[in-house]
Amino acid sequence: MPAESHLNKLLESIQCVDVTFLEKARARQLELTKPPASLGRLEEIANRMAAIQATLSPSVDRPRIVLFAADHGVCAEGVNPYPQAVTAQMVANFLRGGAAINAIARVVGAELEIVDAGVAVDIPGEGRLIRRPIARGTKNFCVEPAMSREQAITAVAMGAERAERAVAEGCRLLGIGEMGIGNTTAASALTAALTGLPPASVTGVGTGADDACLLRKRSAIDRALALHVPCIAGPLDMLARLGGFEIAAMCGCCLGAAANRCALLVDGFIATTAAALAVQFDPRVKDYLFAAHRSTEPGHPPLLQIIGHSPLLDLEMRLGEGTGAALAIPVVRASVEAFTRMATFESAAVSEREAPAS
Repeated sequence: MPAESHLNKLLESIQCVDVTFLEKARARQLELTKPPASLGRLEEIANRMAAIQATLSPSVDRPRIVLFAADHGVCAEGVNPYPQAVTAQMVANFLRGGAAINAIARVVGAELEIVDAGVAVDIPGEGRLIRRPIARGTKNFCVEPAMSREQAITAVAMGAERAERAVAEGCRLLGIGEMGIGNTTAASALTAALTGLPPASVTGVGTGADDACLLRKRSAIDRALALHVPCIAGPLDMLARLGGFEIAAMCGCCLGAAANRCALLVDGFIATTAAALAVQFDPRVKDYLFAAHRSTEPGHPPLLQIIGHSPLLDLEMRLGEGTGAALAIPVVRASVEAFTRMATFESAAVSEREAPAS
């Protein structure tokens, strides 16, 4: 199958970062005018950026948030307090510049790319919308797979292509975000399937579900897992049966970033579901990921364990849209600026710490 061959070729192009640059970066940190390890995790971030880019002069040029939007058939089960039309309405809001991600992206100097991966209804005022819909929303995974295998591959490939294009246009730091009414239900189902944890323990209120709505959400996930888990034989099956087009596209964006040696900031719960699936496709993807922030959704901590990273920020957020990824950009930028612009003890004529007397 040509599409599957393309996915395999993408996976084959992913390489581990060069650990020699990690060692060189750590050695340079000791030469900078500061006590050893005094910048804490900022040093770790800069070292990893140096290794990802294979240079001791890493950059955070043209940071970009790619926000994928799509709808979910499971909304038919009453799992969300908002109508499905809100997905398209919010995409229109993004295009007008009126959402939280627009405000934060402006503040941090990030480019914002909006991609229709499978919104169910027409989007008013398309503007600069990138239209790559796989279908008009997924199917109801309580009764059938959310999408076909071919659709899952197409969505992954589309996300990888957005990463490749971003790098070709000079982006050196990517972030992923999403919009899709019902997508915390899909993310919770995927999290339970990925971790083996009880669905109730990884299912939260999402966009403000009340008690009755939360019960419907958990019931839908229980039924979906009972139907699909016996048939799942890998991350592609998991995506096709339980995922969403925007989740598959974010997964592909993680794979594409790794294949193009670009660092990627993972947003909150739903984006981390996509990143965890990317790691299931190829563990080497971990080398290129940064966990932007810690979501208040209960399913987020076990996903962070899968991708192997601690969040850079903890602001008690759970909005999505790539807002946490955008807020983490200045942290990465500051770490790189300190690493590349700070004077060394030698160049600044500052005395280094004396060796202890023997």
